[in-house]
Amino acid sequence: MTAETTSSAETTRPLSKAEHAYRWIRERIADHTFVAGDKLVLSQIAVDLDTSVVPVREAIRRLEADGLVTFERNVGARVAMVDYRSYVQSMEAVAVLEGAATAQALTHITAADLAEAEALNEDMRALLENFDPLAFTRLNHAFHAALFARCPNDRLRTLVAIEWDRLAHLRDSTFSFVPDRAQESVDEHSRIIALIRAAASADEVERVVRAHRTATLHSYQEATQAPATGNPATEAPERDQS
Repeated sequence: MTAETTSSAETTRPLSKAEHAYRWIRERIADHTFVAGDKLVLSQIAVDLDTSVVPVREAIRRLEADGLVTFERNVGARVAMVDYRSYVQSMEAVAVLEGAATAQALTHITAADLAEAEALNEDMRALLENFDPLAFTRLNHAFHAALFARCPNDRLRTLVAIEWDRLAHLRDSTFSFVPDRAQESVDEHSRIIALIRAAASADEVERVVRAHRTATLHSYQEATQAPATGNPATEAPERDQS
């Protein structure tokens, strides 16, 4: 989780050994130090963290619940494999969670927050000419974090961070697959900022942020031409015509 998405209480209180292990492993999955299929040797991780195996085992259980790690008897813990269905579900979850978090943050967003978001979006616009999908994605995350970081619901912000980590594990950058989507994304960011400046309702902002994220998922599904699985959770929904 980024500093923007943690509360002051979360950043100042001492971490338990299990929490430290959880964050340490999760960060290494997110930055691809540990890649899909890698075996996670609990005893070695415990040595690296100068702790016992017990908190590492607890961290692995949490990461398994997050979908980042799998655990099999007689095999052990491994970084979860890349899965199209998981990617779609995480993108759908991010759309819902970020929309809700941004809506809840509205009454707490400052002029400085909006100025930061606007500057980040202009940096994204500047990248369009010589497109760098990884840099664009990093700025994209920072843009959205600037708008929902003041959401008063700590749990909601944590859930967004978990889904971001899953997406980082599943794809380095969605925009690597849909570079043409980048221009639309930047324009939609400008619309979101304009809505907030105009004191639009929480319902309106939530709907627009959710539609913005969902549009990126639709673009990815169309670009990859992923086959339908028969599972409604993995099939592209109809586009929002509103």
